[in-house]
Amino acid sequence: MSKGITRIKRDIVVIGGGPAGMAAATRGEEEGAEVMLIERDIELGGILNQCIHNGFGVELYGEELTGPEYAERFTRKIESGDIDVRLNSYVLSLSPDKIINLLTPNGVFEIDAEAVVLATGARERSRGEIRIPGDRPSGVMPAGTAQKFINKKGFMPGKKAFVLGSGDIGLIISRRLTWEGAEVVGVAEIMDYPTGLNRNVVQCLHDYDIPLHLRHTVTDIYGTNRLEGIELSQVDEDFQPIEGSEKDLDVDLLLLSVGLVPENDFFKEAGVTLNPKTRGAYVDEWFQTDVPGIFGCGNSIHIEDLVDWVTMDGFRAGDGAVAYAGTGGLPQADKEVRAGENVNYVVPHKVSGEDEFRFALRVTEPMENVDISIKGTDISSFKQIVTPGEMEVEEVLEDELDELKDLDEVEIEVTRRF
Repeated sequence: MSKGITRIKRDIVVIGGGPAGMAAATRGEEEGAEVMLIERDIELGGILNQCIHNGFGVELYGEELTGPEYAERFTRKIESGDIDVRLNSYVLSLSPDKIINLLTPNGVFEIDAEAVVLATGARERSRGEIRIPGDRPSGVMPAGTAQKFINKKGFMPGKKAFVLGSGDIGLIISRRLTWEGAEVVGVAEIMDYPTGLNRNVVQCLHDYDIPLHLRHTVTDIYGTNRLEGIELSQVDEDFQPIEGSEKDLDVDLLLLSVGLVPENDFFKEAGVTLNPKTRGAYVDEWFQTDVPGIFGCGNSIHIEDLVDWVTMDGFRAGDGAVAYAGTGGLPQADKEVRAGENVNYVVPHKVSGEDEFRFALRVTEPMENVDISIKGTDISSFKQIVTPGEMEVEEVLEDELDELKDLDEVEIEVTRRF
């Protein structure tokens, strides 16, 4: 390394200062580890800082908080502790042997970590990824960008809006725009069901009489300098536009809520294996990847519905990182977790069968009156309704672990009870 680079050793380095990263860092400090928390923004909190609506904390705290209020619970704890927080700092590289090169306002550092937790979150899919034709006028942007403009910058990006995609961010920004006096002409969803939480469909669309167009998509964009309108079309079972169903709408703002993608660049750089379904890393019950000592959590592993679950995963990853940094290992996770009947994906991907764990899944299609179960065991729970838009989370408790002993693999399935 060249001169001017400061070398540091830490037990645990957490990359990402959102809810997952803050949870992992605080858990590491509670258990006596020397922790560094790296955040590229000028403040901790991540996406929470622009989510001024309530609904956060119900699972974890039993009360409804806004995003900034939820973040403040962790930032206060971090500020009063001994965590080495590096804000406005950028990770330049991460090696498989957990060497981090870090650019900060105070210089360049080389950090030798015993364990690394990647809590880098997710990014919104862009217009280029969904290939909408037309010109490239201003007024077309991801829904989260519009949310940041309104909630943090005090800037209204348009007066007459349309939202493509019924993800939660798109639903919430539809309500927010309405509150600020804009007209939301409608929301289009290419599937035949909403992809966001049902409560957001009700509270953000139905309560404000905003139309939801299922099996529709945007097939053209009008305008050169500024967006002037869009073409909305119905789609068939193969998601292809139906000729003759086109309808022109005059709008000056098109917001894209077409899914989130885990930020996986550092996982790739460190040689971690990625899951093609989620585009996040393969992890075990402690959120350790297949590169020993490198962990992931939150939306960098798979896209979660609730910040409470993101936080719980951060705690779990923090526990795993502490155990690894202290002993150099964790119980061998040699039982593969498989997505069975009507399961699109499940996390974690491997378990040891020796410790309690939570698993999260998304189903492939909406169903009613189902059992979520581990095949070949009596471990099961009943749900009245499951949809791909809502993640299901279940726990396997200590008194149920004996049922896993003779299993070579743990297959999660969702089947109709009646």
